[in-house]
Amino acid sequence: MEMNPLEAGTGRKKVALVIGSGGAKCAAALGLWQVLQEEGIQISMAVGSSGGSIYAAAISLGFDLHTTEELTLSLWTRDLMEGYATNLRRAMTGEARFNESSGLIDDGPLTERLRQAFGAASFNDARIPLYIVSTDFYTGESVVHDDGPVLDALRASIAIPMIIPPWQVGDRLLVDGAVSDPLPVDVAIKEGAQVILAMGFELPIRKRMRSYTAVTTHLNSLYMNNILKSTFAFHNLAHHAEVVLLLPELDPAIGAFSAEQFPTVIAEGARSAREQLPYLRRLLSTQPVD
Repeated sequence: MEMNPLEAGTGRKKVALVIGSGGAKCAAALGLWQVLQEEGIQISMAVGSSGGSIYAAAISLGFDLHTTEELTLSLWTRDLMEGYATNLRRAMTGEARFNESSGLIDDGPLTERLRQAFGAASFNDARIPLYIVSTDFYTGESVVHDDGPVLDALRASIAIPMIIPPWQVGDRLLVDGAVSDPLPVDVAIKEGAQVILAMGFELPIRKRMRSYTAVTTHLNSLYMNNILKSTFAFHNLAHHAEVVLLLPELDPAIGAFSAEQFPTVIAEGARSAREQLPYLRRLLSTQPVD
């Protein structure tokens, strides 16, 4: 089998880029991607979950940095949440019916923006192998997408439970990849990656809680952060692949609609990548790693 030319520059090692869940903060992956390009480090595959799937897809399909930045600005806008508060109130008071296919926002505008960005692209169009993770709504099983329309996989992977309606693909109702695999290092390992650059995002921890919602959000953050850490630790110990974990240090106040903060987010992604460059170079060299 002929070697992928994008793999040839990695020192004979298969390198995976894994971008975990994190909403708009996943734009930090653009900083990482920029550093890899500057250093001439080629990747062999891209894996994404939830918000990270958007950037994994953009990178895999060959979008340039400017195009992907524009995509970021078009996706994370407040108007996508129109009707959220009203629908939440109606759902909690029983005024509106709510079932497994429901969501608190109209997903039409979001889906259309994804369609405008990715069009009819399929996984076969990817320049390097692309894997996107979602979750089976009924079983909780992690679902790995590697064929068919990229749009379907993306839409399923970002279907935040209760907020963005689930997405039907074939006979499966699918939701957010973060529910089952917030940092899908395991997918990269299964596909034979020897070096894995895994960018994850911890949820902010609240220090002051003055409402039921705040306490619930805080506990959910603890739960998700512990899953992220334990999953990474397990795969790092149980497998032979070298995993480089990058956790950008981002202001907890940065939210999904903090468009003015995106340059800061991208810069922090680049900083966290440069911090790991000496170690990464060692992994990609022929020298053994201590």
